Amino acid sequence: MKRLKFASLCLLLATVSPALAFEAGTPPDLKPLPQQVQAARLTSEFLSRFHYKPVPLNDALSVKIMDRFIKSLDPDRLIFLKSDIDGFMADKTKIDDAIKQENLSIPFSIFNVYEKRITDRMAYARSLLNTKFDFNEQESYPLMRDKAPWPATDEESKDLWRKRVKNDWLRLKLAGKDDASIRETLEKRYQNSLERIYKYKSDDVFQMFMAAYTTSVDPHTDYFGASASAEFDISMKLSLVGIGAVLQERDDYITIRELVAGGPAQVSGKIAVGDRITGVGQDETGPMKEVVGQRLDEVVQLIRGAKGSVVRLDILPANAGPDAKHQVISLVRDKISLEKQAAQKSVLEVKDGNATRKIGVITLPAFYEDIEARRKGDKDYRSASRDVAKLITELKQDNVDGILFDLRNNGGGSLSEAIDLTGLFVGKGPVVQQRNANGKVKVESDDRSTPAWQGPLGVLINRGSASASEIFAAAIQDYGRGVIIGEPSFGKGTVQTVVNLDEVAHNPEPKFGELKLTIAQFFRVNGGTTQLRGVTPDISLPGLFDLKTVGESSFDNALPWSEVKPAKYKRSGDITPLLPQLQNLHDARVKDNPEFQQFVDDIAVLKAQREKAELSLNETERRNEMTAEENRLKARKKSDDGFNNSPDDGLQSNERSLSADIAIEKTRKSAKDVLQIEAAGIVANLSDMQAGAKAAAN
Repeated sequence: MKRLKFASLCLLLATVSPALAFEAGTPPDLKPLPQQVQAARLTSEFLSRFHYKPVPLNDALSVKIMDRFIKSLDPDRLIFLKSDIDGFMADKTKIDDAIKQENLSIPFSIFNVYEKRITDRMAYARSLLNTKFDFNEQESYPLMRDKAPWPATDEESKDLWRKRVKNDWLRLKLAGKDDASIRETLEKRYQNSLERIYKYKSDDVFQMFMAAYTTSVDPHTDYFGASASAEFDISMKLSLVGIGAVLQERDDYITIRELVAGGPAQVSGKIAVGDRITGVGQDETGPMKEVVGQRLDEVVQLIRGAKGSVVRLDILPANAGPDAKHQVISLVRDKISLEKQAAQKSVLEVKDGNATRKIGVITLPAFYEDIEARRKGDKDYRSASRDVAKLITELKQDNVDGILFDLRNNGGGSLSEAIDLTGLFVGKGPVVQQRNANGKVKVESDDRSTPAWQGPLGVLINRGSASASEIFAAAIQDYGRGVIIGEPSFGKGTVQTVVNLDEVAHNPEPKFGELKLTIAQFFRVNGGTTQLRGVTPDISLPGLFDLKTVGESSFDNALPWSEVKPAKYKRSGDITPLLPQLQNLHDARVKDNPEFQQFVDDIAVLKAQREKAELSLNETERRNEMTAEENRLKARKKSDDGFNNSPDDGLQSNERSLSADIAIEKTRKSAKDVLQIEAAGIVANLSDMQAGAKAAAN
């Protein structure tokens, strides 16, 4: 099981960083609520007793919690001073006792200091916009400060911020912006940063603190309150009740970024992309609540509601001035299916000389399942395995020669769905083993008598493929059922369950939230685990991830690799003898593929950028770097491999016009997927080899 992490809540999927434009006041001192201190104590009792590897809440864990909480607030060590940290660390061994005594004053006092420091930093940053920077001097801005010393003095901190603002200014200057435009953009940017912090509530601080606590126990144990719990439920069901619109914050307004085909907003014909929501009213006659300047998650909660109920939106049309005529639009809420997060299929034609092979591609973003509908006995409940089974039937009708199952960036989901999906390709037999805290091993099997697809199969994975994705890929590999292609997977081999703390406390009113708790460990049918090491591909492809900083092995408290006895299973086949030839064909093909080689070149450039410890603030040096990059791109064939090779405009996403931002996203999504195309080529080769072997056997 997993929890999808959303940057903020929205009516559908995603949002971008908010931009707000009103003047800052004095930051409020936030304090913990009674239900929060009780929830923290309940959580500690569960983690100390029922975790897969119980971790006592003691001084040692207290130190880790303190460190993670501070790091979550100031990861680049730009906000706090060393004296602040010294003061905080005086309480580093007191958090354990404080949680047990239902006292959360320590993390809240740290956050209140953080708020005041942010106020100071942003005020100083804005004051620098009235000075003139010297871009001829030799100095640089440090990029990797996560392990750097904390600024010892206010003067040292100001020097860091001077360099940061200078870099922001230089980026915009290099993009061709004039001084007045740069000053206006940065003034607004820094003001927005401050206002976002000022909108924090005690729930936000509590969520950050609980994340620091739970991830100090293990990387995948987590806590989430009511809003986060609702989002997790939506991610598993792939549906919600709303109006069918993707929203984002732009300046003071909640703006329509996208309309879902067939949703109430799109069907009404009265709402367009770019329209701004200034008020929300409930039912036909309820009062209209103004939402200008409100947080996105708060507006979303107002717009969502029961199916069939009415919500009224006060709309300021796109591009209209603030004094333009508003429109009040009534919409009837309905169930919205999140099709973009569901399994999708396509067919790629792979040419090899005079021969053409049709490879069906199934892309699965998550192992979703509408558990509630299934429990209610709904025969048409939504799940990943059901959707994929339908797609396999359609691909058979398309007469494909092989199937490529694309699990890149699939972070996991339902364990039962991982088992059912494996059965679609393997049939009846063990899929995965689980070992609980008592050391008992349970074998999880699928009972499907006949696989839905018995032809050539490839599974494409990357570092973002985790948990249920790794269970599926590992089973396909262990059964010899298909070829695994891509990068080493994430390495998450642990099992989580969600505990409703209100049910535990026999509390009739929801207030304590939920705890996602690690309770077991996965093991492959061959006895090894996906924990830490992940799934190693049979044929490697380059990828965008930094394997040193992304994945289970990057966590300092990850469980170690281990093994149990292999399960009793019968291999479906053995592609091992075919791998050398598949590798040779792959090597020869990509060697002569300019788009693939350009992709490799872009990855090398990205890696070099990641490893940069500092950024020059000398305009001539930066322009020379820009020219060198422009020359690199001009010297090669035009490519649409998904990299954004356009010049840096110096803007954040929400600072661009909505149309420009959507255009960039559209270009990225429509780019040629060179890795998927090459993986399809590998499956086509596998199809030819297996067909040849079958013919020879006959």
